[in-house]
Amino acid sequence: MFYEYLVIAGYFILILGIGFAFKNMAKNSTSDYFRGGGRMLWWMVGSTAFMAQFSAWTFTGAAGKAYTDGFAISLVFFANTFAYFCGWAYFSARFRQMRVDTPTEGIKRRFGSQNEQFFSWALIVFSFINAGVWLNALGVFASAVFEADITLTIIVTGLTVVFVSVLSGAWGVVASDFVQTLIVAVISVACAIVALVMVGGPVELVQNFPTDFVMGPDMNYGVILVGTFIFFLAKQMITIMNMHDAFRFLNAKDSDNARKAALLAMVLMGVGSIVWFIPPWASAILYPDAAASYPELGNKAADAVYLVFTRNAMPIGTVGLLLAGLFAATMSSMDSALNKNAGIFVRSIYQPLLLKKNKNVSDKQLLSVSRWVSFISGVLVIVVALFFKSLKELSLFELMMSVSVMVQVPLLVPLIFGLFIKKTPNWAPWVTVIIGMCVSWLTANVLTPEVFANWIGLEQAFTRRESIDVNLMITIAAHLVITAGFFCSTSLFYKEAQDDHKAGTDRFFRDLETPVIADFEQDEYDKQQRHKLGSMVMFMGTGVFVMMLIPNPMWGRLVFGLCAITILLMGYLLRNSAKPKNTPLKNAQPEKATLEKSQASERFNPEEGR
Repeated sequence: MFYEYLVIAGYFILILGIGFAFKNMAKNSTSDYFRGGGRMLWWMVGSTAFMAQFSAWTFTGAAGKAYTDGFAISLVFFANTFAYFCGWAYFSARFRQMRVDTPTEGIKRRFGSQNEQFFSWALIVFSFINAGVWLNALGVFASAVFEADITLTIIVTGLTVVFVSVLSGAWGVVASDFVQTLIVAVISVACAIVALVMVGGPVELVQNFPTDFVMGPDMNYGVILVGTFIFFLAKQMITIMNMHDAFRFLNAKDSDNARKAALLAMVLMGVGSIVWFIPPWASAILYPDAAASYPELGNKAADAVYLVFTRNAMPIGTVGLLLAGLFAATMSSMDSALNKNAGIFVRSIYQPLLLKKNKNVSDKQLLSVSRWVSFISGVLVIVVALFFKSLKELSLFELMMSVSVMVQVPLLVPLIFGLFIKKTPNWAPWVTVIIGMCVSWLTANVLTPEVFANWIGLEQAFTRRESIDVNLMITIAAHLVITAGFFCSTSLFYKEAQDDHKAGTDRFFRDLETPVIADFEQDEYDKQQRHKLGSMVMFMGTGVFVMMLIPNPMWGRLVFGLCAITILLMGYLLRNSAKPKNTPLKNAQPEKATLEKSQASERFNPEEGR
């Protein structure tokens, strides 16, 4: 474990270095802290969009599902890929064109102040829950690696994430996401190649899988698998392409970069949907008793299958890289949540409260409050993760899906359908959420898979796996029909004469169709991003190159060498692209010129309108 500790220590030094490198870029205003002032390049935004949908759960709960059930888990990630395709085709540019710094400011522009307050509190609470699931997943895996207490592991790793996220705001979050994307890619591709070699190739992997590779075990009705995929397409569309999760595209420097970012996330997710799960699939063949290696994890033992594979099949030092990747995945998800929560609280709760009391606070003071909010949010996330740790009867996959379908979907339905249904009364969004929560309770306690089986007259009862999948399908279908249907039907109650927010809604939809073009100052920001990140990537590549000195077989040293060359080349290209070039300035319309004066006057800082 000595070399593993060295690798992890090197990773944390790198992440801290990124935080300090970008600290000055986040200190000028709350807009810089919350979304980098809307100055980021597409490859940075694309990597953070990808990593926001990628957490330690992918290497733990999802890997455990792949180990036991085969190909089915990839359907969830194919649905993510489809969602990002839709983002490239339609949503991403329009999210950037909302011209806001935080998601709830976009909700205010669309639905008014009343809904801004409701969703601000609701989304903050949900972020705590979601980030707690991610941190719990990391704690399960890290505790198995270090043979440490899960509680202590969650606390230590959680505090580390808090420190990094508070330090440099959105610039540090997104910059670290880019570097962490490289770490995840390196460890995933390396493990996948070794796994395929060990099992004899992809054909042997499918043929020798312990159960049916496509259907998996305990599946009597194949139509359930097809139905699950179809409903996952709708579910992931709702949970990724909505006004709350628009935060990942608010950072982009213009509309075109937002679209490119969605395209990059789509490609990474599409490739990863297969590559990530090759090692767990191979482990089902190579190590059929892998789950028994960690009996202390109870029903979550299969979630440590990636660790079993790397310890048995990969060269020394890979476990350290894997754990670095897990830290990377969780930190990217959690620090984004903390940064976003700080923005929501300060802009949509704290600042309006001060304005009502006629108190003027400078943007610098708000920036200081934002850092404190990030810290307190991190502590609360740790508390939530410790609670989920006590739910030993649930696997990480079941826990993640339950939280996502029963809580997240009803909360986000009005935030995606509201982009298409324009004429809705002011009460429609928050009433829709309440209806959705009732629907979730109904499908969990009344309309159960067993009841559904009786309705359609099935002779053979559902297996436990089928019951879980059918419950997900019933819940998603109910939200699409009842929850979304209710929101759309509220148009029947809309009365234009009673809509005191109509002018604001009209401005919102006009801006939604008006492209954002970067201003003349953007070139300097582009150079800084390329130079700083290029340097950090080269430092990481050098560290991986040094790993060739670890006593391993020649093939193991070559694995690290090839990974290092790939990373160093990426860093060199980034730094080289930051060099000054004698090119004429292009004609561009500053984004500020596209703002409505009335919109700018509503803001505390006029620069936030960019």
